[in-house]
Amino acid sequence: MLLNIRNLATYFFLDEGVLRAVDNVSFDIAENETVALVGESGCGKTIIALSILKLIPPPGRILRGTVLLNGEDILSAAPDRLRRIRATETGIVFQEPGSALNPVYPIGYQIAEVLRLNRNISRREAESTATRLLGEVGIAEPEQRAKSYPFELSGGMRQRAAIAMATSAPPKLLIADEPTTALDVTVQAEILDLLRHLQQRHRMAILLITHDLAVVAEMAKRVIVMYTGKVVEIADSEAIFKNPQHPYTKGLLSSVIRLGTGRSEPLRGIPGSVPDFLSLPSGCTFHPRCSIGDSSCTSAFPPLRQSASARSCACYKVETA
Repeated sequence: MLLNIRNLATYFFLDEGVLRAVDNVSFDIAENETVALVGESGCGKTIIALSILKLIPPPGRILRGTVLLNGEDILSAAPDRLRRIRATETGIVFQEPGSALNPVYPIGYQIAEVLRLNRNISRREAESTATRLLGEVGIAEPEQRAKSYPFELSGGMRQRAAIAMATSAPPKLLIADEPTTALDVTVQAEILDLLRHLQQRHRMAILLITHDLAVVAEMAKRVIVMYTGKVVEIADSEAIFKNPQHPYTKGLLSSVIRLGTGRSEPLRGIPGSVPDFLSLPSGCTFHPRCSIGDSSCTSAFPPLRQSASARSCACYKVETA
């Protein structure tokens, strides 16, 4: 396995109390594999991404767990080694590329600076490579666009530039946090095609963070479903869509429009609302919204049990087989 995460816990210590953003999360990603991390907004997906790279801002703190990249523990790495891992072995694409690009420098300059820091090459060579990278991610007239400032580019072009920067090493693991958010449908498809192309070219793994199940169905080999900072189900993408096990996963899928099925079933939203992280329900945090839950679900959060089919589910009421 390329990435091994075990018992990762990241909490935020606020004046109001302790917010358990990520609580005992474990999963793996193989080389050249695309794994989707899904769940409602605020469930802890982005915090996992930041925890992997040890980028949690105060008052957040990684309390425990291990994050192994090719067997090396990122969380215990020395500062110089950690910077090297971030620069050459991992890359991250944020959901808002405008926040990842400096507004006062041309995009070509920004990519060139990353290259100079990480490859120890001349400025001229870095500028030439930056222009080439912009062309490789599908930006037309890269020589001219390299001189453009982020505000002069469309959202799709800014995202392409951010992808060029994140994959310039290229990395072994690319974290893509909502890479198609706020883009129109045509541009979304182009960005996903670009990620697939880069993955095949560089044989990199992708952790795809999204709430868009259509993107999951198109891109991911495996799916990790999260709720209130915990993993509730892990399975192959096909198994998740054909036969979801956890009640929360079923609720997510039943709230999505499915075109071309020939059925006119009404959409069913998940009753209730996501609980306050500062006052989570006892036991299984989904039980107040669950149609099959009862008093037995309130004692402790159910363990993530793995079945013979290599899928896992954290639910007392689901029999794994």
